[in-house]
Formats: sequence, structure tokens, C-alpha cells
Amino acid sequence: MDGDSKYCVCKLIGAIDVIGRKWSLVIVGLLGNKESYRFSEIQKELKVISPKTLTDTLKKLEKLGVIKRKVFNEIPPRVEYSLTESGKELRKIVLELLEWSTRLEELKDEPCVIMRRKSS
Repeated sequence: MDGDSKYCVCKLIGAIDVIGRKWSLVIVGLLGNKESYRFSEIQKELKVISPKTLTDTLKKLEKLGVIKRKVFNEIPPRVEYSLTESGKELRKIVLELLEWSTRLEELKDEPCVIMRRKSS
């Protein structure tokens, strides 16, 4: 067992808090498609998520340091959401998970949020 990496599985609790929520990974994937999104743009892209659920999920992701919320001092008020560095790392994992799950099952006839892999 020499040379094996050891990890405390307790660290998964924080990760599960992020990824265990129904819309978290979808929102992380979407936010990585461009620099930032306004609430209404996220709502328009996701279509089937209620405003309350979207608000709650965005607040949780912000609290966990996955996304950042920028408020502009304008009238009417403008708020934009974007990924933090941690969120960008998570998005890479989400893309891998998406590729893996796509190999397992054909896409069903359900609303689909598109994630684009940016070329480096």
C-alpha cells in the first residue's frame, strides 16, 4: 500500500452538500457557458425551475463559494452570477460526469440545458 493516496471520506460531506441538490450541477454547468448571467437569463435557460428554487439554489451555491453574486448600483437593480475558481473546477468535473452519463444512457425527450466545453 506504499504510495497510495489516502483521503478522509468525511471531506465528501461538503461536496455532497453542493452536488446533492437537484439543480446545483445544472446551474454550475450553465454558468460556465459565458462570463456571467442575470437571474432572468438563468430562468429562461432552465425553463422548468421555479423562481424560488432558483433563488434558494443560487444562495446556497454562493454560500458554499461555488458562485459569486455581483450587485450593480443601478436603477433598476442589476445582479449577475458567475463561477468562482472553485466553481470552475467543479464544472470540469461536471463535464466529465456528463460525458460518462451520456455513454450510459441515451438522452430522454426532456428539456435539455446545453453545456459547452471551452477549448483551452
